Amino acid sequence: MGEYVEANGTTIWTEIRGQGPDVLLIAGLSDPAEAWQAQLDGLSDRYRVIAFDNRGSGRTPLPEGPMTVAMMADDAADLLRVLQVDRAHVAGFSGGSAIAQELALRHPERVRSLVLMSTWARADAYFTAMTRFWHWLVTEAPDERAMQEAFLLWIYTPRAHADGTVQRIIDEMLAFPYPQPAEAFQRQLEPFMRHDTLDRLPGITAPSLVLAGEQDIATPARLGRVVADAIPGARFESMAGEAHQPFQESPDMFNARVDAFWREVDGGTLPS
Repeated sequence: MGEYVEANGTTIWTEIRGQGPDVLLIAGLSDPAEAWQAQLDGLSDRYRVIAFDNRGSGRTPLPEGPMTVAMMADDAADLLRVLQVDRAHVAGFSGGSAIAQELALRHPERVRSLVLMSTWARADAYFTAMTRFWHWLVTEAPDERAMQEAFLLWIYTPRAHADGTVQRIIDEMLAFPYPQPAEAFQRQLEPFMRHDTLDRLPGITAPSLVLAGEQDIATPARLGRVVADAIPGARFESMAGEAHQPFQESPDMFNARVDAFWREVDGGTLPS
């Protein structure tokens, strides 16, 4: 069961599982903490795993006024402070990877290591056109199921569409008791569209692993490689046969990879 935590002037819904080294999981656009269910279940036997709803997702309220990635990074940092976590292994995917980048830049003392899944540093023309389409799709689609069927074309592999996985995920989204309104989707998307850390990434000091799905069309591997090249000492790995969210489609493989990375960091075989 989760709980509400007061942090950075808002009320953040937070899930905490397990005991061990602290891990903070940061979800992406629209996704609540439950997006990380396979990690909450699969990693909590050896880590204290923390996941939460970003502002405007799930049970965390949408703020008044403009949202920024820096604001959401400050939320994450203050959440760690309130939970009395000095430093955590931080993993973020998609929009959550943008938040994780800002967290590592703005609050480096809180970040033990950094995993960036399906990430980018600066939008290119394709990314800009894609996210503009998403912005109006959420209000122009005939219904919520049609919206998700269109949106998730960018998110999951063809196999997940063929084998019924995507339809199951959509059914779960539609049954979720805390749906994201269209306004919240758009207002959360806007700061991710503006995200630009390219010139600041050399300032990240945490050991970093950048993962990209070989078949990801939303944040292609070329964008992740740019991030890895800009962060001193970062590793870049392409995950064969995977798309935007391998932590959901292939959770055992994803969990094993991040676990091995965190064990290296904690064992002192990587720069700290």
